[in-house]
This record gives sequence, structure tokens and C-alpha cells, in this order.
Amino acid sequence: MPPRAPPDTRGGGGGRGGRGGGRGGPRGGPPPRGGPRGGPPQAGPAGGRSTPSGPSALPGTHVQAVGVKRPGYGTAGRAVTVFSNFFKVSLPESVIHHYDVISPEDKVLPARLNMDLIHHLQTIDAVDVFTPRAVYDGRKNLFAARELPFGPQNSQQACSFDFDVCLSDDPNRGSPGENTGGRGPKVYKIRLTKVATINPEVLQRFIEGQQSHDNSVLTALTALNVVVRMEPTMKYPFNVRSFFTNRETKDIGSGLVLWRGYFQSVRPAIGQLLINVDISTGTMYKPGSLMDLCLEFFGRPGQHAVLSPRNGLPDRERIRLQRFVSGIRIRTTYAGENKSPRVVKKLSNAGAADLSFTLRDGTSRTVAQYFQTILNRPLRFPNNLCVEVGSGALIPLELCTVPEGQIMRKQVPPEKTKDVLEFATKRPADRLASITNGLSVLQYGQSEYVRQFGMHVEDTAGPLTVRARVLQPPKLKYGPGSAQTTITPANGAWNMIDKRFFKPAAIERWIVVIYERQQRFNQQSAQDMIDGLLRSFKDVGIRVADDKPMVTWQNGQGRIADQLRTAGSKTRPQLIVVVLPENGNDIYTAVKHFGDVTVGVATQCLKGQKCFRAKPQYYANVCLKINVKLGGINTIPDPQSVTILTDPRNPTIVMGADVIHPAPGSDGRPSFTALVGNVDSDSAKYIATSRVQASRVEIIEDLKDMAKHVLTMYMKYRQFAEKKTGNLAPSRLIFFRDGVSEGQFQQVLDSELKSLQGKYACAELKINPKITIIIVAKRHHVRFFPSGSGPSEQDKSGNCLAGTVVDQVVAHPTEFDWYLQSHGGLLGTSRPAHYNVLYDESAFSADGLQSLSFALCHVYARSTRSVSIPAPVYYADIVCSRAKNHYDPQGTVNFSETATQLDSGQAEGTLEAYKRGFRPLHANMASLMYFS
Repeated sequence: MPPRAPPDTRGGGGGRGGRGGGRGGPRGGPPPRGGPRGGPPQAGPAGGRSTPSGPSALPGTHVQAVGVKRPGYGTAGRAVTVFSNFFKVSLPESVIHHYDVISPEDKVLPARLNMDLIHHLQTIDAVDVFTPRAVYDGRKNLFAARELPFGPQNSQQACSFDFDVCLSDDPNRGSPGENTGGRGPKVYKIRLTKVATINPEVLQRFIEGQQSHDNSVLTALTALNVVVRMEPTMKYPFNVRSFFTNRETKDIGSGLVLWRGYFQSVRPAIGQLLINVDISTGTMYKPGSLMDLCLEFFGRPGQHAVLSPRNGLPDRERIRLQRFVSGIRIRTTYAGENKSPRVVKKLSNAGAADLSFTLRDGTSRTVAQYFQTILNRPLRFPNNLCVEVGSGALIPLELCTVPEGQIMRKQVPPEKTKDVLEFATKRPADRLASITNGLSVLQYGQSEYVRQFGMHVEDTAGPLTVRARVLQPPKLKYGPGSAQTTITPANGAWNMIDKRFFKPAAIERWIVVIYERQQRFNQQSAQDMIDGLLRSFKDVGIRVADDKPMVTWQNGQGRIADQLRTAGSKTRPQLIVVVLPENGNDIYTAVKHFGDVTVGVATQCLKGQKCFRAKPQYYANVCLKINVKLGGINTIPDPQSVTILTDPRNPTIVMGADVIHPAPGSDGRPSFTALVGNVDSDSAKYIATSRVQASRVEIIEDLKDMAKHVLTMYMKYRQFAEKKTGNLAPSRLIFFRDGVSEGQFQQVLDSELKSLQGKYACAELKINPKITIIIVAKRHHVRFFPSGSGPSEQDKSGNCLAGTVVDQVVAHPTEFDWYLQSHGGLLGTSRPAHYNVLYDESAFSADGLQSLSFALCHVYARSTRSVSIPAPVYYADIVCSRAKNHYDPQGTVNFSETATQLDSGQAEGTLEAYKRGFRPLHANMASLMYFS
């Protein structure tokens, strides 16, 4: 038996990750109590038929929904036809039997092992019971097309049955240890219990808008999804709703290989059941030698001594490697390929020649000596690391291989993001062709599971055609002195030529601090940059009193805060322009902490490489950010274009909220929340507040206090900046929420709605606005493709035109939702945003909310293009991602990738430590768009 590692503290760490909690499958949870949500009676149909079924049906009056029931369909805009990545699927012909799967003796097993156990049970151990075969989700649910014959009817056995399953047919083969203790093969106990019979008729009523969403609908949709996924998940590596094949791969280095995959999900639509098919990308560990994989991770292929602690491998790098390989399945070359794969738990602290263990006879040997006896030859690299596998055995790296097709479930290294995007990006026509070709991999018609459940996917008919509309963009207003004060964007884009900001800022004093080496960015480069900025300031209307700012060069290895404080001590600047070197992320964080948190001064960071001989367009884009950081307003939507927002009788505040979660494997890291809201009457000037909360909690815990802050700032701005009199409070509050999966909609209503209304934020401020809550989702796989090739059908990138909205055919059968592609395409296939109205006391029409959402996509201050989601939500996402700037760079909280967060004894690994370390925004910045 291989030597065992002594118990010690676990290493590891983790880098900050992106938003978690992507969109789930069908909505979960019980139906809401009482009548439909939404306050006053809903607005009547807007262009929709009120027939009980069909592609434009409205839900029945008796039907309850999680959110607001669809009041009608939009009619505004120019009608077009688009293709979608949906295919029609028929409902099953007969009832489905639902069983609960329990492994009583074991902890939670990996989904792949569970699948293998059920496959073994169906094909070898109990073929008679499982004919035809059942489908299984890898966790708790098994569905059968006929009732499984466990025993005589009306007996206790008829409802539940226990099976013993052993994956080994070789009696001499052991469990993950080496079987020297005489143990036989591992036997797993599996209990199946009948829990329900599912009648597909509930789905038929649901898609016709005549059935409320309840657990029977949820379970039926889950069953159909398990049916269509069963065949590919038995053949290929899978990840929740996607599976991956090695038909199309790309080696991106660092021990990673990208595989093309396919996503599929059965979804209810208006009057029909559809299957959503899309391409996806899987990041896999490179198969082959584990030692070669580790060397590729360090970018040192062939340099085997790199993996030797004795030769100077830093512990920090060992922990970074450990984070990368932990959880990977390996095979051992010395024991034959029929052995079960083992799971890497961690890396040893020392090489095989320096790790000793005690044998049963009391003698001591090193790991290297042990394997010399086993192999009958010495190790080639005795000083290199060993892996500790799940059983506790230590195995030298050189004796391990990595099987093909293992998904890397950690955050992709930042330097590899570009490679992933290049592989994942496909132009619309190519993506649609790839999806259509992928049907040959999915092979719905060949799947025994799809056939035996009586389902049929209409894949030969091609992608579903959908009716859409292209909305008219809002007009935008610029300031006096512009050649044109009012402009209309063309396909989501416009420019700043001959335009002045609606409200330009003024700069009295500013300084420039350069962290590039003076040899690379000299005095002339600095002057060119200053001249470029001054010209752009003049063009856009920003008044500058000082045309000769002080310039200093600093060393990025020093204390950034002290350097900036010294540089600005004489002039007390309003603006610090900082020139960063390549890979200057740490300097950037320190600059933002100094400016936004410590002293309250606007900072603008530029990359030296980009502003070296930069064109006027570059500095014009920089001015977009500087102006709003200093309190200016770049542009506003023309009041006539968005009457919902600008109606003086109904002052409206628009909020955007988001939560960002740590990356997979970043144990102990918290989640960060953000709330952004407008303070002006034109919905163009926003403020933000941010908080820390428990890791991976999606509901915003401090929303009451955050909302009170934003509402108070809104009323103060109306009183002191806009000089409004009378009632300063908003009469409408429109709350856009990002990042919530469909299964969490009810939680948003139960928690976040309560935080805004009732006895909470609004009540404490003695105001009573009508509240509308809209969920904005980008993490879905719905795509639309132009059906024609002319400029009236598609943009230059081949995507649908900005303003394309779809609220029929593929939308939800009962709830108020729509898809809006609000931005022009640049690269690849644009993703529409999916909007769900959860609560609406203002009884807005479909046209009203769709045009409002589209207009808010045009007030994003950092660009002269419409963006993919409303600006307040986009800002909230940015504020979340900048939350680490609130921590002192010289403090104890470590956000680096190699930070060891797994030891719960360390204070910085606790939520309390993160909350203590989180410094609030400086008062000077509270009313400014510092996040732009």
C-alpha cells in the first residue's frame, strides 16, 4: 500500500471570481399564497389576443404566477422575423413515474460515479427491473416510463427497494487503496423509493396559460430535461446542462484544453414546449502525464526540477499549483490501467526522497525508497512533489497520468480569458450552423430514452422562426455649443464629433503621476498625453484652469498612497491622472483605494501603452469617464423619448442592484453587493453604495439601509441641485435586479421587496412610491439570428439590430417577460437580456416597460454605444467588481490568487474580518459617479 500522509493543515487559496448563481432551469418553489402579485389591476392587452391558447395567448384569470402575469404583448416598433435556437418538442404520451434515489451509507458522491452506478444497475445487476431503462439526473431523481416492478402490488416492497451495486467484475480488484487488507470490491447500497406519478397533462395546461406554476409543473419539466440529457451524459463529460465532445478542441497552454460543448434545456413557451440548444465551451485538464501538466501550468515544460522543493520551489507556487490540481482524477502507471481513478486531494510539502513514513514493523522509509521497491527501479525524479489522493496515499507525480475529458471547475486564469473568448466567439451565421450541426451529436431521434418516453424533437424542421420588433431608440440631448444638440443613435451607436457634454465639469487643479519607467514613457510622451487630454477637454466643453499640470514619475514597488499624497500636497488637485505600466493591477487597486476611500479625489488611470501616441478618439473616450467622475453629465435622454422617466407629475427613481460571488475554490471569501440609483430627474446621474455579506448568498442582506441611502441622496439632489419645491420624494421606484436565477424569484419578493417597502426603507423615510421590480438576466442560452441579410434585418456584425425585442412564441406561458437585444454587435453572437417583471404597482404596459428598458441602455456614461442591460444594472455590476478597492492594499485582507483562505483559524478568512476591513466610500465621492 502506498505511504500515507500525516494529517496537517490544508493549503490553498483562491482568486476573486465572477458572479455566481447563473440561471437555473424551470422556476421552483410553491405557488405564491393568495392572488396574483402586482398590486393594482394589470394594464390590458397591448396587441395580444385574449384567446385561451396559441402563440399569443394570455394566461387565464384563475392562474397564479410567481411574478406579474402577462398583461399583454408589445406592439411598438417595426415588425421583423428572426430565427431562434429553439426547436419544438412534443409532450410525452403517457405518465412518468418518479423515484427518489438514496445512497444511505455514503456521503454525497460525484455525479459521474452516481451515473455509473445507476447504469451498472440497469444494464448488469437488475436488467429485468429496468426494461425499458429509466433516466437519472446524477443526484436524487430517477424517472421511468413504466412503473418499476419492485414486488407485489399493495405491499411495502412495491414502493421502495434496496439494491447492492458493485462497479467491479474482478473479485481481486480492491477499492481505492491497494487491497492488501483483503477487502473485497466496494459495494454501494442504493435505495429507490416511488414518490410520484407525473401526468404530462399538467404541462399541456401550463403552456396554454391555464395552469399555475407549482411543484407538479416543476417536476414534469425536470423529468423531460433528464430524459433529453440522459444519452449524452452517459457518453460525454458533462456539466449540469452542457456536455462536451473532443470533436473540436484547442490547447491554450497552462495545462488546459478547450472542448466544444452543447447546451440543451427543455423550456415551456407560449402554447408549446421547446428545447433550447446552444453551443458552449468546456475547459478541460490536458490529458497525459500529470508531471507534464504541472510543468505546463508553470509555463516551464520539460524543466522537471521546477517541481522540487529541494531545488527552490516556493511554497507560494506549490499552493497555487495545488489549487489547480486538487480534485483532478488520476490513474497510476505502476499498477496497470484497470485501476479506478483516484482523486487528488493536495500536494505534499516535500519531494518523495524527503517524505518518510513508518511501516507496520516500526521501520521508517522514504516514499522514494518505497516506490523503488514497488517498481524495481529508482524514481526518475525523487526530489519532486507527490500527490496525496483521497485515501491518504502519497504517489510521486511521475507515476500519475490524467485521463481525458476532465472538466476544470475552477476559475480560468485571467491571462487565458482571451483564448477562451476567441474559441467561444462565433459570428451569428456560424453559431446557428454549429447549433444545427450539433443536432447530429445530440441525436434526439436515436436516443432510446427520448423514444421510450414518447417524446419527439422536430429537429429536421430547423430552428424556430420568431416574430420580433425593432424598437425606436430614444433621442439623446447634448449641451449648448454642440453642432447638433439632439441626436438619434443608429443601431445602438453614435459619436462625440462636434458635441459638447450636457453638463461639462470644470477642472481647477490636476496632476499627472506616471508609474511607467521614464525610459519607456519620457517627458515628451507625457506632454503629448497632456496635450491630447487638453484638446479633448476643450472639444467636449470641460473647462480647465491649469494647462500645465505637475508631472511626477514614481516607482510602483513603493507605497502608492504616500507617493500620491506627496505628489498632490502642494496643489490639492481635483483630479489625479495616473499612467500605469503593463500588469499594473496592484497599482490600480492602490490608486483607487487612495482616491475613492482615503482622500476623496477623482482618479483616472491610463495604460502607458495605450496613451502613447494615442488618437483623439482615445482621449474623447477618457473624457466620458472624467466628466462624470467630477460631477458632470455627458448626455440625457430627450424627455419626449422616455415619458415614463421624465413625467414631472411622477418623479421616478431607477435603481440597479447586483451581487458578485467568489470564484469556485475561494473558500472563506465573501460576496459583495451593490445598489445604484439615479439622483437627477433625467435618469443620467447615478450614485452607488456597496456592502459585504456572507459568501454565495444571493439575496441582498443590507438592502434596506442601502435603499435608504440612495433615496435620501435622490431627495437631497432634487432639493439642493435641481431646486425642486414641494414633494421631493419619488412617486415611482423601478428596481432592476441582476444575477438572480429563476428559482430565487420568490425569495426576491419575500425579502428584497419587503426591504424596499412596508415597514422598511420607504416607510422609515415616510415616503410611499409605487414599486416595480424587474429581473434582468444575461446568463441564459437564448439567441436570435437575422432571417434576412439586408441592413434592415442585420447590422455589420451579422447580428440582429439594436432594439430587437421578442415577447411572443418563446416567452413564458404565464409571466410578464421579454427578451431585448439592446446593443449593436461587435464580435460573435450578441446575447439578448431577459427581463422578468416580478412586481408592478404602476401597472405598466408591455410597450412602456420595454421602451423604458431600451432607453436606459443608452445612458451608460462610459461609451457612445447602447449597452446590453440598463445602465443602473451595468453600474451595479461594476461597483461589485470594484469592491476589493475598499480594502487597504497594505492591510491583512489578501485578494491575491495564492491567498490561503482554507484555514478557518485565520482571522482574515472570516466574514467579520472582511466586514471590519471594508472601508466606506469617502464623503466627497458619495454623490459622484466614481465607478465610471
